[in-house]
Amino acid sequence: MCGIAGLLFKNSDYHSGLGRSLIDMLDGCQHRGPDSTGFALYGPSQRGRLVLRFLVGEGRGAEKAISRIRSVLSEQQARIDEEYNVGGHFRVKVSVDHDIRAFSYAMEQAAQVFSIGESLEIIKDVGGAHDVDALYRVHEFEGTHGLGHVRLATESDVKPEAAHPFWATGFSDVAIVHNGQITNYWKMRRRLERRDFEFRTDNDSELIAVYLAEKLSEGVSLDEALETSIQDLDGTFSFLVSTMDEIGYAKDKLAAKPMIMYETENLVAIASEEVSLNRLFPGRALDTHEPPPGTYATWRRDNRPVGPNRRAA
Repeated sequence: MCGIAGLLFKNSDYHSGLGRSLIDMLDGCQHRGPDSTGFALYGPSQRGRLVLRFLVGEGRGAEKAISRIRSVLSEQQARIDEEYNVGGHFRVKVSVDHDIRAFSYAMEQAAQVFSIGESLEIIKDVGGAHDVDALYRVHEFEGTHGLGHVRLATESDVKPEAAHPFWATGFSDVAIVHNGQITNYWKMRRRLERRDFEFRTDNDSELIAVYLAEKLSEGVSLDEALETSIQDLDGTFSFLVSTMDEIGYAKDKLAAKPMIMYETENLVAIASEEVSLNRLFPGRALDTHEPPPGTYATWRRDNRPVGPNRRAA
């Protein structure tokens, strides 16, 4: 079943309530996915510096994985500026001047990468939103926008690496949360692999992320990429995607997977269920709506309009 959530503050550079708000939204729909919870969070960025988050495990295995990561970073001539290890995650901030795709693929050989970005950090683990927060202190995160996901395991094990969100492997600052199933997954994946793109999982959410990021890298706008995704992806899906400056959604033409929106001058919030939106404004009656089938839309954090909510061609 699973539940998704997205939140963007339009008029604030870095909002102290981002992490807390996403926790509340996911707690509202935790019944849709009690097995694991994850967050894609966008905070301050600095050109030429990347934040990498790895899954390294614990104990001696973690020590070996961190040693490999440091070794590959050295080989890639990346200078470590900050690092810490908590809960089986290793977070490192580096200064590097490399092609992001080649650098990302090299780092994937050291340990499993959860995210790479100038502002993106993906935090995910087994358990509920409050369990993940207790370990990684998500509520302290300040940022402009983010995504969240609660997962009901149906086709893979309950483990951190199977949790969502997924980043676009090989691309910086692109993340996705997804409720549904892409039925032409292998056809789409083989097309991208023939162009030398790599995948680290068999999860169709990773496919969507790479599909969209590849179009963005070619100069296509996020709005246009979402429009073509409705035509190119088969199946039933509702998904949210985020970049350094934008969030967007797309729904398939059957609209079998729920999605509810609420927008003001200051923010846009999207979730699988209205209860998640009510958690942001307790006691208030909200003017929410559900996007029609086969539609998409995007919003920027600088409050400039991007693309209208419209039916795909």
